[in-house]
Amino acid sequence: MFDNDTIVAIATASGMGAISIIRLSGKNSLKIAKKITKKDDLTPRLASLTKLYDFNGDMIDESLVIYFKNPHSFTGEDVVEFQCHGGMALTNMILDTTLKFGARLANGGEFSKRAYLNGKIDLTQAYAISKLIEAKSEDGVKLLARQLKGELKDFVEEIRKDLLFILAYVEVSIDYAEEDLPDDIYSTIKIKLSQIDHKLQVALDSSKRRDGMIDGFKVAIVGKPNVGKSSLLNKLLNFDRAIVSNIAGTTRDTIEENIKIGTHIIKIVDTAGIRDTHEAIEKIGIEKSIQAIRECDIVVAVFDNSSMFDEEDSKIVQLLNNSDKEKIFVLNKCDLENKLERTLLGKIDVELSISKNITNNSLENLITAFNRILNSRTSSTDGIAFISKFQILSVEDSLSHIRQSVKSLETGELEIFSYHINDALENISKITRPYEHKEMLDVMFGEFCLGK
Repeated sequence: MFDNDTIVAIATASGMGAISIIRLSGKNSLKIAKKITKKDDLTPRLASLTKLYDFNGDMIDESLVIYFKNPHSFTGEDVVEFQCHGGMALTNMILDTTLKFGARLANGGEFSKRAYLNGKIDLTQAYAISKLIEAKSEDGVKLLARQLKGELKDFVEEIRKDLLFILAYVEVSIDYAEEDLPDDIYSTIKIKLSQIDHKLQVALDSSKRRDGMIDGFKVAIVGKPNVGKSSLLNKLLNFDRAIVSNIAGTTRDTIEENIKIGTHIIKIVDTAGIRDTHEAIEKIGIEKSIQAIRECDIVVAVFDNSSMFDEEDSKIVQLLNNSDKEKIFVLNKCDLENKLERTLLGKIDVELSISKNITNNSLENLITAFNRILNSRTSSTDGIAFISKFQILSVEDSLSHIRQSVKSLETGELEIFSYHINDALENISKITRPYEHKEMLDVMFGEFCLGK
Protein backbone atom coordinates (compact mmCIF):
# COMPACT_ATOMS: atom_id res chain seq x y z
CA MET A 1 0.00 0.00 0.00
CA PHE A 2 2.79 2.44 0.89
CA ASP A 3 6.38 2.34 2.11
CA ASN A 4 6.92 1.81 5.80
CA ASP A 5 9.29 4.73 6.29
CA THR A 6 9.01 6.79 9.43
CA ILE A 7 7.97 10.26 8.33
CA VAL A 8 8.33 13.59 10.11
CA ALA A 9 7.01 17.11 9.62
CA ILE A 10 6.50 20.36 11.47
CA ALA A 11 2.77 20.38 12.23
CA THR A 12 2.46 24.06 13.18
CA ALA A 13 2.51 27.08 10.90
CA SER A 14 5.90 28.58 10.05
CA GLY A 15 7.05 31.62 12.00
CA MET A 16 7.63 32.50 15.65
CA GLY A 17 5.18 31.36 18.29
CA ALA A 18 4.86 30.06 21.81
CA ILE A 19 4.80 26.41 20.74
CA SER A 20 5.90 24.31 17.77
CA ILE A 21 4.86 20.73 17.13
CA ILE A 22 7.04 18.19 15.32
CA ARG A 23 5.20 14.99 14.46
CA LEU A 24 6.67 11.54 13.71
CA SER A 25 4.69 8.62 12.25
CA GLY A 26 5.86 5.12 11.39
CA LYS A 27 7.36 1.96 12.83
CA ASN A 28 10.53 3.67 14.13
CA SER A 29 8.81 6.68 15.74
CA LEU A 30 9.20 5.39 19.29
CA LYS A 31 12.79 4.28 18.65
CA ILE A 32 13.74 7.75 17.36
CA ALA A 33 11.90 9.46 20.24
CA LYS A 34 13.82 7.37 22.78
CA LYS A 35 17.12 8.48 21.25
CA ILE A 36 16.13 12.16 21.31
CA THR A 37 14.79 12.03 24.90
CA LYS A 38 17.36 9.50 26.17
CA LYS A 39 14.47 7.67 27.85
CA ASP A 40 14.08 3.90 28.04
CA ASP A 41 10.37 4.11 27.26
CA LEU A 42 7.42 6.48 26.84
CA THR A 43 3.97 5.79 28.28
CA PRO A 44 1.32 5.85 25.52
CA ARG A 45 -1.05 8.85 25.56
CA LEU A 46 0.74 10.50 28.48
CA ALA A 47 2.31 13.94 28.03
CA SER A 48 5.83 13.81 29.48
CA LEU A 49 7.94 16.90 30.18
CA THR A 50 11.40 15.81 29.15
CA LYS A 51 14.73 17.12 27.86
CA LEU A 52 15.53 16.80 24.17
CA TYR A 53 19.01 16.10 22.81
CA ASP A 54 20.43 16.52 19.32
CA PHE A 55 22.33 13.92 17.29
CA ASN A 56 25.58 14.76 19.13
CA GLY A 57 23.99 14.40 22.56
CA ASP A 58 23.76 18.11 23.35
CA MET A 59 20.61 19.30 25.13
CA ILE A 60 18.55 21.61 22.92
CA ASP A 61 15.20 22.00 24.72
CA GLU A 62 12.81 20.77 27.39
CA SER A 63 9.40 19.99 25.95
CA LEU A 64 6.28 17.87 26.12
CA VAL A 65 6.51 14.52 24.34
CA ILE A 66 3.41 12.41 23.64
CA TYR A 67 3.51 8.85 22.27
CA PHE A 68 0.45 7.39 20.51
CA LYS A 69 0.80 3.63 20.12
CA ASN A 70 -0.68 2.08 16.98
CA PRO A 71 -3.46 1.68 16.08
CA HIS A 72 -4.68 4.39 18.48
CA SER A 73 -3.34 7.37 16.57
CA PHE A 74 -4.41 9.63 13.72
CA THR A 75 -2.45 7.65 11.12
CA GLY A 76 -3.01 4.22 12.69
CA GLU A 77 0.78 3.91 13.13
CA ASP A 78 3.07 4.70 16.04
CA VAL A 79 3.05 8.49 16.35
CA VAL A 80 5.21 10.74 18.53
CA GLU A 81 4.69 14.48 18.96
CA PHE A 82 7.31 16.88 20.30
CA GLN A 83 5.63 20.05 21.63
CA CYS A 84 8.60 22.37 21.96
CA HIS A 85 9.18 26.11 22.33
CA GLY A 86 8.24 27.97 19.18
CA GLY A 87 11.51 29.35 17.82
CA MET A 88 12.18 28.44 14.19
CA ALA A 89 15.85 27.63 14.82
CA LEU A 90 14.93 25.26 17.66
CA THR A 91 12.11 23.65 15.68
CA ASN A 92 14.43 22.99 12.75
CA MET A 93 17.09 21.56 15.06
CA ILE A 94 14.62 18.98 16.41
CA LEU A 95 13.42 18.22 12.88
CA ASP A 96 17.03 17.79 11.69
CA THR A 97 17.74 15.45 14.62
CA THR A 98 14.84 13.16 13.71
CA LEU A 99 16.13 13.02 10.13
CA LYS A 100 19.62 12.06 11.30
CA PHE A 101 18.11 9.28 13.41
CA GLY A 102 16.41 7.77 10.34
CA ALA A 103 13.15 9.59 9.68
CA ARG A 104 12.40 11.26 6.36
CA LEU A 105 10.47 14.42 5.56
CA ALA A 106 6.79 13.74 4.95
CA ASN A 107 5.28 14.62 1.60
CA GLY A 108 2.33 17.00 1.46
CA GLY A 109 -0.76 15.33 2.94
CA GLU A 110 1.12 12.12 3.73
CA PHE A 111 -0.10 11.89 7.32
CA SER A 112 -3.72 12.06 6.13
CA LYS A 113 -2.95 9.64 3.31
CA ARG A 114 -1.65 7.08 5.78
CA ALA A 115 -4.69 7.62 7.98
CA TYR A 116 -6.90 6.88 4.95
CA LEU A 117 -4.93 3.81 3.85
CA ASN A 118 -4.99 2.44 7.39
CA GLY A 119 -8.77 2.87 7.60
CA LYS A 120 -8.69 5.62 10.23
CA ILE A 121 -10.55 8.10 8.00
CA ASP A 122 -12.39 7.90 4.69
CA LEU A 123 -12.12 10.33 1.77
CA THR A 124 -14.94 12.57 3.07
CA GLN A 125 -13.10 13.06 6.36
CA ALA A 126 -9.80 13.64 4.54
CA TYR A 127 -11.41 16.41 2.48
CA ALA A 128 -13.01 17.85 5.61
CA ILE A 129 -9.63 18.03 7.35
CA SER A 130 -8.14 19.86 4.38
CA LYS A 131 -11.04 22.30 4.11
CA LEU A 132 -11.21 22.87 7.88
CA ILE A 133 -7.77 24.47 7.67
CA GLU A 134 -9.00 26.76 4.86
CA ALA A 135 -12.48 27.52 6.22
CA LYS A 136 -13.41 31.21 5.91
CA SER A 137 -16.40 31.33 8.28
CA GLU A 138 -17.53 30.04 11.65
CA ASP A 139 -20.51 28.34 10.00
CA GLY A 140 -18.10 26.59 7.63
CA VAL A 141 -16.12 25.25 10.58
CA LYS A 142 -19.30 23.84 12.14
CA LEU A 143 -20.31 22.22 8.85
CA LEU A 144 -16.90 20.60 8.42
CA ALA A 145 -16.85 19.41 12.04
CA ARG A 146 -19.98 17.37 11.30
CA GLN A 147 -18.27 15.81 8.30
CA LEU A 148 -15.33 14.84 10.48
CA LYS A 149 -17.84 12.86 12.57
CA GLY A 150 -18.78 10.92 9.42
CA GLU A 151 -22.10 12.50 8.44
CA LEU A 152 -21.34 12.67 4.70
CA LYS A 153 -19.82 9.20 4.83
CA ASP A 154 -23.04 7.78 6.29
CA PHE A 155 -25.13 9.60 3.66
CA VAL A 156 -23.07 8.23 0.76
CA GLU A 157 -22.97 4.74 2.26
CA GLU A 158 -26.77 4.72 2.41
CA ILE A 159 -26.96 5.69 -1.27
CA ARG A 160 -24.37 3.03 -2.13
CA LYS A 161 -26.34 0.39 -0.27
CA ASP A 162 -29.58 1.23 -2.11
CA LEU A 163 -27.88 1.25 -5.52
CA LEU A 164 -26.14 -2.06 -4.75
CA PHE A 165 -29.45 -3.76 -3.97
CA ILE A 166 -31.01 -2.32 -7.12
CA LEU A 167 -28.09 -3.53 -9.22
CA ALA A 168 -28.17 -6.94 -7.57
CA TYR A 169 -31.91 -7.39 -8.27
CA VAL A 170 -31.48 -6.48 -11.91
CA GLU A 171 -28.43 -8.72 -12.36
CA VAL A 172 -30.48 -11.57 -10.93
CA SER A 173 -33.24 -10.82 -13.44
CA ILE A 174 -30.72 -10.95 -16.29
CA ASP A 175 -28.60 -13.92 -15.22
CA TYR A 176 -31.05 -15.98 -13.16
CA ALA A 177 -34.38 -15.49 -14.84
CA GLU A 178 -35.67 -18.76 -13.42
CA GLU A 179 -35.47 -17.47 -9.87
CA ASP A 180 -38.67 -16.28 -8.22
CA LEU A 181 -38.59 -12.49 -7.84
CA PRO A 182 -41.24 -10.21 -6.33
CA ASP A 183 -43.92 -9.18 -8.85
CA ASP A 184 -43.60 -5.50 -8.01
CA ILE A 185 -39.80 -5.41 -8.15
CA TYR A 186 -39.53 -2.95 -11.06
CA SER A 187 -42.03 -0.47 -9.62
CA THR A 188 -40.19 -0.72 -6.29
CA ILE A 189 -36.88 0.02 -8.08
CA LYS A 190 -38.38 3.10 -9.78
CA ILE A 191 -39.62 4.43 -6.44
CA LYS A 192 -36.25 3.80 -4.82
CA LEU A 193 -34.42 5.55 -7.70
CA SER A 194 -36.75 8.52 -7.40
CA GLN A 195 -35.96 8.77 -3.69
CA ILE A 196 -32.21 8.59 -4.36
CA ASP A 197 -32.52 11.24 -7.08
CA HIS A 198 -34.37 13.56 -4.69
CA LYS A 199 -31.84 13.11 -1.87
CA LEU A 200 -28.87 13.79 -4.13
CA GLN A 201 -30.46 16.80 -5.84
CA VAL A 202 -31.45 18.44 -2.55
CA ALA A 203 -27.93 17.94 -1.17
CA LEU A 204 -26.39 19.21 -4.41
CA ASP A 205 -28.49 22.38 -4.49
CA SER A 206 -27.77 23.06 -0.83
CA SER A 207 -24.03 22.55 -1.38
CA LYS A 208 -23.88 25.05 -4.23
CA ARG A 209 -25.70 27.69 -2.18
CA ARG A 210 -23.34 27.23 0.75
CA ASP A 211 -20.11 26.95 -1.23
CA GLY A 212 -18.82 30.26 0.17
CA MET A 213 -19.08 28.94 3.73
CA ILE A 214 -15.86 27.03 3.12
CA ASP A 215 -13.88 29.02 0.56
CA GLY A 216 -15.33 32.44 1.28
CA PHE A 217 -18.04 34.31 -0.61
CA LYS A 218 -16.90 36.43 -3.54
CA VAL A 219 -18.25 39.96 -4.00
CA ALA A 220 -17.71 42.00 -7.21
CA ILE A 221 -18.03 45.79 -7.20
CA VAL A 222 -19.15 46.86 -10.69
CA GLY A 223 -20.26 50.04 -12.44
CA LYS A 224 -19.20 52.48 -15.13
CA PRO A 225 -16.01 54.56 -14.65
CA ASN A 226 -15.85 57.23 -11.92
CA VAL A 227 -18.92 56.14 -9.96
CA GLY A 228 -16.84 55.46 -6.82
CA LYS A 229 -16.08 51.71 -6.98
CA SER A 230 -12.47 52.04 -5.85
CA SER A 231 -13.44 54.59 -3.19
CA LEU A 232 -16.01 52.13 -1.86
CA LEU A 233 -13.39 49.36 -1.71
CA ASN A 234 -11.00 51.63 0.18
CA LYS A 235 -13.77 52.63 2.57
CA LEU A 236 -14.66 49.01 3.31
CA LEU A 237 -11.00 48.10 3.86
CA ASN A 238 -10.38 51.29 5.85
CA PHE A 239 -7.16 51.96 3.92
CA ASP A 240 -6.27 53.16 0.42
CA ARG A 241 -5.88 49.89 -1.48
CA ALA A 242 -7.03 51.13 -4.88
CA ILE A 243 -5.87 54.21 -6.76
CA VAL A 244 -8.62 56.83 -6.96
CA SER A 245 -8.75 59.61 -9.56
CA ASN A 246 -11.18 61.54 -11.74
CA ILE A 247 -9.66 60.00 -14.88
CA ALA A 248 -11.96 57.42 -16.46
CA GLY A 249 -10.32 54.02 -16.79
CA THR A 250 -7.93 54.44 -13.83
CA THR A 251 -8.67 50.87 -12.66
CA ARG A 252 -7.42 48.61 -15.45
CA ASP A 253 -7.42 45.25 -13.67
CA THR A 254 -9.40 43.57 -10.90
CA ILE A 255 -8.19 44.18 -7.34
CA GLU A 256 -9.00 41.53 -4.71
CA GLU A 257 -8.93 41.81 -0.93
CA ASN A 258 -10.43 39.82 1.95
CA ILE A 259 -12.55 41.48 4.62
CA LYS A 260 -14.64 40.15 7.51
CA ILE A 261 -18.39 40.77 7.50
CA GLY A 262 -20.01 39.43 10.66
CA THR A 263 -18.78 35.84 10.99
CA HIS A 264 -17.89 35.59 7.31
CA ILE A 265 -14.70 36.28 5.36
CA ILE A 266 -15.53 37.62 1.90
CA LYS A 267 -13.26 38.24 -1.05
CA ILE A 268 -14.19 41.63 -2.45
CA VAL A 269 -13.18 42.47 -6.02
CA ASP A 270 -12.89 46.00 -7.41
CA THR A 271 -13.35 45.86 -11.18
CA ALA A 272 -12.55 48.12 -14.10
CA GLY A 273 -15.32 50.52 -15.11
CA ILE A 274 -17.64 48.95 -17.68
CA ARG A 275 -17.96 51.12 -20.81
CA ASP A 276 -17.36 51.03 -24.57
CA THR A 277 -13.68 51.61 -25.29
CA HIS A 278 -11.16 50.99 -28.05
CA GLU A 279 -8.17 51.15 -25.70
CA ALA A 280 -6.72 47.61 -25.66
CA ILE A 281 -5.59 47.36 -22.02
CA GLU A 282 -8.78 48.90 -20.65
CA LYS A 283 -10.85 46.57 -22.84
CA ILE A 284 -9.17 43.53 -21.23
CA GLY A 285 -9.99 44.96 -17.79
CA ILE A 286 -13.65 45.38 -18.76
CA GLU A 287 -13.80 41.76 -19.95
CA LYS A 288 -12.44 40.72 -16.55
CA SER A 289 -15.16 42.82 -14.90
CA ILE A 290 -17.85 40.93 -16.79
CA GLN A 291 -16.16 37.65 -15.89
CA ALA A 292 -16.14 38.71 -12.22
CA ILE A 293 -19.93 39.04 -12.34
CA ARG A 294 -20.21 35.48 -13.63
CA GLU A 295 -17.91 34.09 -10.96
CA CYS A 296 -19.02 36.02 -7.87
CA ASP A 297 -21.70 35.24 -5.29
CA ILE A 298 -22.83 38.85 -4.76
CA VAL A 299 -22.69 41.82 -7.15
CA VAL A 300 -22.46 45.34 -5.71
CA ALA A 301 -23.56 47.65 -8.54
CA VAL A 302 -22.55 51.29 -7.99
CA PHE A 303 -24.27 54.20 -9.75
CA ASP A 304 -23.59 57.96 -9.69
CA ASN A 305 -26.41 60.06 -8.25
CA SER A 306 -24.87 63.27 -9.70
CA SER A 307 -24.84 62.06 -13.34
CA MET A 308 -27.63 61.51 -15.84
CA PHE A 309 -28.65 57.91 -16.47
CA ASP A 310 -26.93 57.07 -19.76
CA GLU A 311 -26.38 54.20 -22.18
CA GLU A 312 -23.51 52.79 -20.09
CA ASP A 313 -25.75 52.66 -17.00
CA SER A 314 -28.43 51.00 -19.11
CA LYS A 315 -26.04 48.29 -20.31
CA ILE A 316 -24.93 47.58 -16.74
CA VAL A 317 -28.54 47.29 -15.53
CA GLN A 318 -29.30 44.93 -18.41
CA LEU A 319 -26.18 42.88 -17.62
CA LEU A 320 -27.30 42.55 -14.00
CA ASN A 321 -30.89 41.72 -14.90
CA ASN A 322 -29.59 38.83 -17.03
CA SER A 323 -27.58 37.50 -14.08
CA ASP A 324 -28.95 35.18 -11.39
CA LYS A 325 -26.47 36.47 -8.79
CA GLU A 326 -27.47 38.19 -5.57
CA LYS A 327 -27.35 41.96 -6.20
CA ILE A 328 -26.97 45.09 -4.08
CA PHE A 329 -27.72 48.36 -5.90
CA VAL A 330 -25.71 51.25 -4.44
CA LEU A 331 -26.35 54.90 -5.27
CA ASN A 332 -23.21 56.93 -4.57
CA LYS A 333 -22.51 60.69 -4.37
CA CYS A 334 -25.86 61.37 -2.72
CA ASP A 335 -24.36 64.50 -1.16
CA LEU A 336 -24.37 66.07 -4.65
CA GLU A 337 -27.29 67.32 -6.72
CA ASN A 338 -29.53 64.49 -7.89
CA LYS A 339 -29.46 64.12 -11.69
CA LEU A 340 -30.00 60.38 -12.09
CA GLU A 341 -33.55 59.11 -12.67
CA ARG A 342 -33.71 56.61 -9.83
CA THR A 343 -36.68 54.67 -11.16
CA LEU A 344 -34.56 53.54 -14.10
CA LEU A 345 -32.41 51.43 -11.74
CA GLY A 346 -35.40 49.37 -10.68
CA LYS A 347 -34.29 49.39 -7.04
CA ILE A 348 -31.83 51.09 -4.70
CA ASP A 349 -30.62 49.11 -1.69
CA VAL A 350 -28.10 51.54 -0.26
CA GLU A 351 -27.50 55.30 -0.63
CA LEU A 352 -23.95 56.49 0.01
CA SER A 353 -21.78 59.57 -0.01
CA ILE A 354 -18.18 58.42 -0.19
CA SER A 355 -15.53 61.13 -0.18
CA LYS A 356 -12.49 62.01 1.86
CA ASN A 357 -14.33 64.86 3.51
CA ILE A 358 -17.56 63.11 4.44
CA THR A 359 -18.16 60.67 7.30
CA ASN A 360 -20.24 58.00 5.69
CA ASN A 361 -22.56 56.54 8.31
CA SER A 362 -24.59 54.97 5.50
CA LEU A 363 -21.81 52.43 4.99
CA GLU A 364 -23.45 50.46 7.78
CA ASN A 365 -26.46 49.98 5.52
CA LEU A 366 -24.21 48.22 2.99
CA ILE A 367 -22.78 46.00 5.73
CA THR A 368 -26.34 45.18 6.78
CA ALA A 369 -27.20 44.25 3.17
CA PHE A 370 -24.14 41.98 3.03
CA ASN A 371 -25.11 40.29 6.29
CA ARG A 372 -28.69 39.74 5.11
CA ILE A 373 -27.52 37.83 2.03
CA LEU A 374 -24.69 35.96 3.75
CA ASN A 375 -26.86 34.91 6.68
CA SER A 376 -29.58 33.67 4.32
CA ARG A 377 -27.02 31.39 2.68
CA THR A 378 -25.66 30.11 5.97
CA SER A 379 -28.80 30.24 8.11
CA SER A 380 -28.42 26.54 8.82
CA THR A 381 -25.51 24.12 8.83
CA ASP A 382 -27.96 21.22 8.93
CA GLY A 383 -28.23 18.85 6.00
CA ILE A 384 -25.63 17.23 3.81
CA ALA A 385 -23.12 19.39 1.95
CA PHE A 386 -20.49 18.46 -0.61
CA ILE A 387 -17.38 20.52 0.09
CA SER A 388 -15.27 20.19 -3.05
CA LYS A 389 -15.71 20.49 -6.81
CA PHE A 390 -14.62 16.85 -7.07
CA GLN A 391 -17.47 15.72 -4.82
CA ILE A 392 -20.02 17.86 -6.67
CA LEU A 393 -18.91 16.51 -10.07
CA SER A 394 -19.14 12.95 -8.74
CA VAL A 395 -22.72 13.54 -7.58
CA GLU A 396 -23.70 15.24 -10.85
CA ASP A 397 -22.31 12.30 -12.86
CA SER A 398 -24.07 9.82 -10.60
CA LEU A 399 -27.38 11.69 -10.95
CA SER A 400 -27.00 11.72 -14.74
CA HIS A 401 -26.61 7.93 -14.86
CA ILE A 402 -29.50 7.39 -12.43
CA ARG A 403 -31.81 9.44 -14.66
CA GLN A 404 -30.68 7.61 -17.77
CA SER A 405 -31.18 4.28 -16.03
CA VAL A 406 -34.86 5.07 -15.38
CA LYS A 407 -35.42 5.46 -19.13
CA SER A 408 -33.76 2.11 -19.78
CA LEU A 409 -35.85 0.43 -17.09
CA GLU A 410 -39.06 1.77 -18.64
CA THR A 411 -38.12 0.29 -22.04
CA GLY A 412 -37.04 -3.03 -20.53
CA GLU A 413 -33.39 -2.64 -21.55
CA LEU A 414 -32.03 -4.26 -18.40
CA GLU A 415 -28.42 -4.57 -19.60
CA ILE A 416 -28.25 -0.82 -20.31
CA PHE A 417 -30.04 -0.13 -17.02
CA SER A 418 -27.43 -2.21 -15.22
CA TYR A 419 -24.63 -0.31 -16.98
CA HIS A 420 -25.97 3.06 -15.82
CA ILE A 421 -26.54 1.91 -12.22
CA ASN A 422 -23.01 0.51 -12.16
CA ASP A 423 -21.64 3.87 -13.34
CA ALA A 424 -23.80 5.72 -10.81
CA LEU A 425 -22.33 3.52 -8.09
CA GLU A 426 -18.78 4.13 -9.24
CA ASN A 427 -19.25 7.90 -9.33
CA ILE A 428 -20.93 8.30 -5.94
CA SER A 429 -18.37 5.93 -4.41
CA LYS A 430 -15.51 8.24 -5.41
CA ILE A 431 -16.58 10.47 -2.52
CA THR A 432 -15.86 7.85 0.16
CA ARG A 433 -14.14 4.70 -1.16
CA PRO A 434 -13.89 3.04 -4.59
CA TYR A 435 -16.69 0.68 -5.60
CA GLU A 436 -15.65 -2.90 -6.27
CA HIS A 437 -17.73 -5.29 -8.39
CA LYS A 438 -17.47 -8.02 -5.76
CA GLU A 439 -19.65 -5.89 -3.45
CA MET A 440 -22.57 -6.41 -5.82
CA LEU A 441 -21.78 -10.14 -6.04
CA ASP A 442 -21.82 -10.37 -2.25
CA VAL A 443 -25.31 -8.86 -2.23
CA MET A 444 -26.49 -11.15 -5.03
CA PHE A 445 -25.33 -14.41 -3.53
CA GLY A 446 -25.89 -13.41 0.07
CA GLU A 447 -29.41 -11.99 -0.38
CA PHE A 448 -30.74 -14.47 -2.97
CA CYS A 449 -28.79 -17.58 -1.93
CA LEU A 450 -27.86 -18.25 -5.55
CA GLY A 451 -25.36 -20.92 -6.57
CA LYS A 452 -25.75 -22.89 -3.37
